[in-house]
Order: sequence, then C-alpha cells, then structure tokens
Amino acid sequence: MQKRRLGKNGPEVSALGLGTMGMTMAYGAANNDESIATIRRAYELGITHFDTAELYGQGTGTNERLLGTAIKGFRDKIVIATKFGFDLPNMTATHAALDSRPERIRLVVENSLRYLQTDYIDVLYQHRVDPAVPIEDVAGTVKDLISAGKVRFFGMCEAGPATLRRAHAVQPVSVLQTEYSLFERAVERDVLPVTRELGIGFVPYSPLGRGFLTSAVKPAAEYEEADMRRWDNRWQEAHYQANLATVEQLRQLAGSNGLTVAQLALAWLLTQRDDIAPIFGTKNRSRLEENVGAAKAPLSASTLARVEEILPNGGSGSRYPPAHMPSWT
Repeated sequence: MQKRRLGKNGPEVSALGLGTMGMTMAYGAANNDESIATIRRAYELGITHFDTAELYGQGTGTNERLLGTAIKGFRDKIVIATKFGFDLPNMTATHAALDSRPERIRLVVENSLRYLQTDYIDVLYQHRVDPAVPIEDVAGTVKDLISAGKVRFFGMCEAGPATLRRAHAVQPVSVLQTEYSLFERAVERDVLPVTRELGIGFVPYSPLGRGFLTSAVKPAAEYEEADMRRWDNRWQEAHYQANLATVEQLRQLAGSNGLTVAQLALAWLLTQRDDIAPIFGTKNRSRLEENVGAAKAPLSASTLARVEEILPNGGSGSRYPPAHMPSWT
C-alpha cells in the first residue's frame, strides 16, 4: 500500500485507512471476533491508519477497547486517531450536545489512552466544533497534551475556514477530517483550498456515501432498527431512487474499468490530492479486501471526466438531519 503524508507536519499513513465506527454503532449488529479479524487483516494488507472515537463507544470505551485489543503486537507501526467533543449523556436524535471544555478534553484523553492500551494518541481530533468554548482554548489544551507526550498531532473534524485559521494560530492543525465523497462534495469550494494553504492534510470520512456507493444498497426499511440508514435522508424514497439510478451509471463505468463501484469511489478520492487519505468503514474482511483494491486502481482522464458527467454536484439528499448538520465557520 502506498503511503501519504498528511499535510506539512502530519503523520505518514497508508493511502487508505480503516474507520471502526460501524463495528460498535450506527450500522447494525456486528461480530466482535470478525471486527478484530478485519482490523488485523487490514494491517496485513498494508493499512496503517485506524480511526476511532469516544462517541463510537457511546461513552463506555467499547470501540476504543476493540481497536486496542486488535492492534496488540503492531501498535508502534500504525497511526491511531481518536476524538473528543461530545456531551454523550445529553445527546439525542434531535440534539447534538457538545463539550470541548479543557477539563473534558483531558478526561477523554486519559480514558482513550486506557481503553486503547497505549501511551500516546497519534492524532487527536475535536469531533465537532463547540461554539461554547473558544477554539483557542481547545487548541491550547491539545498543545499542552502534545507537550506532555500524550498526543502527537492535532486534528479537527468538520471545521470551517475561519475556525481552522484560529486554531492553527495556537497549535498547528495537522489534519482535517470531514465527509467527502462522490455523493458529498461541499468541501471542494471553501474548505480544501484553506487546508492546502495552511499545509493541513485531509481525511475524508464516509467516502462510500455510508454504503450507498457499494453493491450492497437496499431500501431504508430493510435495514436493522439500529442502522442509521433507516433514517438517512439519502435513503428516503425520492432521494433513494435518484441515487440508485446514479449508482447504476457508476456501476457501468466501474465495470468498464474492471472495478467495483466502491473501488471507483475510493480511487476517485485518491486522485484529488496527494495529501488526501480516505478512511472507509467495514465490519468484515471480504469488504475490506475489495476496498483495498482501490489503492492500485489508476483512473484515466476519460473515466474521471465521465464521473463528473454522472455526478457534477454530488448525490441526492442531505448527509445529516438539521440538528446534526455541522456549521462551517
């Protein structure tokens, strides 16, 4: 697997990384043994970038514990990213409660170190910008954690240009993580130019449109109750049909290149910039192995042009309900 440097001062990671959220939340039931096997198989296939968060364990550390167990034996050869920033006890479907107070950041980091069974976190992200806490205080707290050796790099998620600049002035931001895919391209206009200017690497999450850009898509009602795709706007009827038609066109294009839709979607992201390193999520080894194939899938100029014809403005439907939609400033 090729490696990429995330920004001027960020870590070197595999071109594709593995996100672990779906192993404990949001995408229905998962099997812990298969999840651990998937993480270990990812490392065997050259993935060195693994992404987790306090949120993914819903305050219990479940997701970080799973990752910590899986990476025993090669922890010093990989990059682990985790996140703080939510007030989990007060979160609801209609209220994204936030908490980036310095004392809360320090508590989350101590918990994460314990759950992950490690002495340091490679990339510590603010999961969402908290308007109640000055970003300078957040950046300063992370700076102190870096000085203490508990964190190596500062990352932000879903932050807008002005916030990035303010944080970067206190503690250099090494990585920005925001949703970016064939279905979601809003970052291209205002956000990516700023990350390039400041030398910040970019990690797209949900690069497969939460599963729509795969061969396993089905109507919302057919997913488990705990699966977010039951209520995801892109899966609701009018949007679902429009997106399904789009994916069929992508499937034909991918097939002409000897690829799956997922491989085409990931390969497309890798062509956008050499400091972009997407993280995809999966709970099983077969999907993992399919996705990893995208790292060796060169796309011709004509293929890239055809992608633009099919999806000039992204997919149909919003990526979050209004209460959870990040606000970029």
